[in-house]
Amino acid sequence: MENHQLAQRVRAFRKLKGYTQQELAKKLGVSVAVLGSLERGTRKTDPKLLSHIAETLGISYEELMRGN
Repeated sequence: MENHQLAQRVRAFRKLKGYTQQELAKKLGVSVAVLGSLERGTRKTDPKLLSHIAETLGISYEELMRGN
């Protein structure tokens, strides 16, 4: 899967839930720079972090990966 598509989905779900980058980064225990890089598609993300992102946003891992 292309990082850019995943980046767009992470950003869209974050905004849909009403979180700023800073708020979501704090909930995830990562820096804003890490989350920003992920949302720009310049950072390859490990599945554990993606799973944590999905859980924090209240969606399934599959939903995050597929974009439904």
